[in-house]
Amino acid sequence: MLTAGLGNGLVAAVSDVDPTTVGTMSVIGSTTGYSLAWLTVLLIPLVAGVLTIASRISVVTGHDLQRLVVLRYGRPARLLLLVSIVAVNLFTLAADVAAGGAALELLTGIGWRIWTLPLAAAVLVLLLAGAFHKVQRLLQYVMLVLIAFGVAAVLARPDWHAVARGTLVPTLPLDRLHITSALALLGTTLTSYVYVWQSISHAEERPPISRLRFQAVQSTAAVVVAVAIFWFIQVATAATLGREGTRVETSEQAARALEPVAGPGAAYLFAIGMLASTLLALPILAASTGYIVGAEFGWRRGLSQPARQALRFYLVLALTLALSVAAVLSGVDPIRLLFLASLAGGIGTPISLAFLIKLARDPRVMGGHRIPGWLAAAGWGLTAAITAIGVVFLATGA
Repeated sequence: MLTAGLGNGLVAAVSDVDPTTVGTMSVIGSTTGYSLAWLTVLLIPLVAGVLTIASRISVVTGHDLQRLVVLRYGRPARLLLLVSIVAVNLFTLAADVAAGGAALELLTGIGWRIWTLPLAAAVLVLLLAGAFHKVQRLLQYVMLVLIAFGVAAVLARPDWHAVARGTLVPTLPLDRLHITSALALLGTTLTSYVYVWQSISHAEERPPISRLRFQAVQSTAAVVVAVAIFWFIQVATAATLGREGTRVETSEQAARALEPVAGPGAAYLFAIGMLASTLLALPILAASTGYIVGAEFGWRRGLSQPARQALRFYLVLALTLALSVAAVLSGVDPIRLLFLASLAGGIGTPISLAFLIKLARDPRVMGGHRIPGWLAAAGWGLTAAITAIGVVFLATGA
């Protein structure tokens, strides 16, 4: 019953467990150990709060984030939001396509670059056929194989005292490694497409305002599941590869964190989870890009629309997938590309967060349904914190 009731909150939160996040958490676990586990746990209120705000503005207004900015603000603001979201989306799309190819290489032994074009084409066909909503629920269940990281975390016999200290005692050394890791962690989990998609899906469905509290419970429950997976990945990787002093740089290395539970089958288990997360994330990334561009130019848009009636929307989807494949063929290793996409998300996310919070407190937009002052203050604090970490990252040349 819980899974059946999670609805869009589960889709949005589980989509956050995309290959970019899995790869980034693997790198962080292998390099910083348990020291940033506290920041991972802190994601529960942070991500849940952001998704709740996104739900509120879309349910109250009937519009998604980009459309509200188009209607409320001038052209410079609109273009700033458009560029910040689309740029990060394209970067993340490329990284996730590469990760999907890497997963297929683990399963078949055929080089990952060969798989990128067929994978992107399959996603486009899925979207054109209107079949995404039919398969997304199945993909969510398939992704539950990633919970194997939880079993692996226990079987790897980590230093539980160190795990508890890293989880409960917040520390952030101001060195290059930890600043970069913190920015990547926040960037991959608070990436703009997750809450933009939340606003899109609720704007389309228009649930009654009376269900806002229930929507918040949905989002929080889903985020707890997602963050648990993040934490397990971090602990399992730290207890295996991190203990050996091995930095995760390839999918094969990332898969080794599952060896305590799957043994020789670790690569296959990891690949299945990674492929499922790719097939769930790519349509959402491509579609959210199409929605955002369509909102700016007033196009007819929506996955429920036939291609002939929303041609420009679907052309944007096709173009974004084509650009992602082209970027992947540049030759950057998938895991490195995933981590770089997370850093890009960390730099770009404060822009969309600022618009989200500003709109949610605007009485001309929200009427009597503005978010409470404490939630807005927390949102601005989060925006400032990510901005500060991003500035330090850029200033130190990290």
